[in-house]
Amino acid sequence: MYEQLFSPTVQHTLDLIGIFVFAISGALLAVRKNFDVFGIAVLAQVTALGGGLFRDLIIGAVPPAAFTDLGYFLTPLLATVLVFFLHPHVERLQTGVNIFDAAGLGLFCVAGTTKAYDYGLGLTASACLGMATAVGGGVLRDVLANEVPSLLRWDRDLYAVPAIVGATMVVLCIRFDALTPFTSGLAVVTAFVLRLLALRFHWRAPRAWNRRSTVVEGE
Repeated sequence: MYEQLFSPTVQHTLDLIGIFVFAISGALLAVRKNFDVFGIAVLAQVTALGGGLFRDLIIGAVPPAAFTDLGYFLTPLLATVLVFFLHPHVERLQTGVNIFDAAGLGLFCVAGTTKAYDYGLGLTASACLGMATAVGGGVLRDVLANEVPSLLRWDRDLYAVPAIVGATMVVLCIRFDALTPFTSGLAVVTAFVLRLLALRFHWRAPRAWNRRSTVVEGE
């Protein structure tokens, strides 16, 4: 087991902040899709908790934290109420939401990687599961909303790549016995800054080389 980046109380508070911001993004998409209040709540819960649930089920950490900590369940409901009544105002705070979302991405990819390794996964699998922890909720959100997941769209700013970079930094530190609160924090900050830069400069992943093909689509 590796030393936590923060004390349990601070770590729990940061987890709830990340869950809240992810839930806001899910609830806002539900409003744009004209979902009712139940649909808004479901999308908020799935976006906020989906990645962590997936990780915990894969590594056998059952029951998952989302079912043992009432705060994890109630926080997305708070986001639901806020968006339900104040969504025009929340939309205007999108820049702030993006900043906290980027912070949540960094925290969750690092926490997910270290937890996966602590439960016996190898370095590569731990990094993959750390990335899934950070982006899994967003994928489930888009699928339930009947949209192509943002993770797969070329016209969206980089999201998974910062999470992959953060998770990779963690497993490299583990490999060389250098994982400390400082290096963990550095991985969080790196993923956070990369995401903000991607938003600022609209960095996107390249598409297939020489896409003008003679093959008819669908063959």
